[in-house]
Amino acid sequence: MFKGKKMKIAMLGHKRIPSREGGVEIVVEELSTRMAELGIDVTCYNRAGHHISGKEFDEKKIKVYKNVKLKTVFTINRRGLAAMSASIFASIRSAFGKYDVVHFHAEGPCAMLWLPKLFGKRCVATIHGLDWQRAKWGKFASSYIMLGEKCAARFADEIIVLSKGVQNYFMDTYKRETKFIPNGVNEPIIRKASLIKDKFSLEKDSYILFLGRVVPEKGLKYLVEAFKNVKTDKKLVIAGSASDTDLFYKELKDLASSDERIIFTGFVQGEMLYELYSNAYIYTLPSDLEGMPLSLLEAMSYGNCCLVSDIEECASVVEDKAVLFKKASIEDLKDKLQMLCDDEKKVDFYKLGAKDFVCEKYNWDEIVRKTIKLYEGEN
Repeated sequence: MFKGKKMKIAMLGHKRIPSREGGVEIVVEELSTRMAELGIDVTCYNRAGHHISGKEFDEKKIKVYKNVKLKTVFTINRRGLAAMSASIFASIRSAFGKYDVVHFHAEGPCAMLWLPKLFGKRCVATIHGLDWQRAKWGKFASSYIMLGEKCAARFADEIIVLSKGVQNYFMDTYKRETKFIPNGVNEPIIRKASLIKDKFSLEKDSYILFLGRVVPEKGLKYLVEAFKNVKTDKKLVIAGSASDTDLFYKELKDLASSDERIIFTGFVQGEMLYELYSNAYIYTLPSDLEGMPLSLLEAMSYGNCCLVSDIEECASVVEDKAVLFKKASIEDLKDKLQMLCDDEKKVDFYKLGAKDFVCEKYNWDEIVRKTIKLYEGEN
């Protein structure tokens, strides 16, 4: 479709890159920078405003990142309006820009997918999860996200989904075919406990780790309640910040306040994040709702024993290489946590198989190759 000329791609729907504010941002960064490395002309439309965890985490404003062009769009910095306003203005700019393909990320931004489509652009949508189901959104925001889902189903040239469950949902709901292209993971360098020892008194294998956004659908209330009844000297580390969920974060800290073993680190990145992954005894993701959890892929890539809820989006990622508990069951989660705390050999067994399995199966280079083929109209 683009033979003989340089392909020009626009990406939108993320907060900003470079950033680890969420899984979408990690995906957009990996795709865009790897495509730019291959000689594709890529532009990413970043939101204006501060990092979700506070302006102290803001990166220096740059116009090019690893050969990817960065353009900042007008953003109304209010809860529920930031994502909507940024995606509207990014869609307008991409519609009038000289792009071959406009790649929308997440459901809400797809509400404007029809516009660049109207201007003759090939439009691809990645559905990172059924976002209208997320508890943090009010009625208006959920309705707008659902509008985006319907626009993607109707107007997108191609739809990428990250799980078989979402693939089945689009077929059952809209009779719409989609392409399953999962997220990927990079093989990491294992770090020793240094920063985490100085700041949080954490040693290798001394803690159970949750790392992700602190939002209701991640099942963190179950985790705190379950852990409070586990007999262990190990700590529970909840690493991550609120995402339009400050009240929930406060409620969770209040719930955990009676147990001094529970540590909240706030948002982490860089060496601190790498050390937390590298030295955990168990990584846990007790979610009710996921798209395809990048934090789970990352945790496995560090060779962690993982304990996750049995929702399809987690179970299909880990296969038989992790421990599952019954979604939303505090009792089953407590029992599985206790079992793993008491049985180091079982933990070592799952650690042994995790890294090679996930790094071989979820390879970014292969994922980029499949995505480019989709841009070109090849199945």
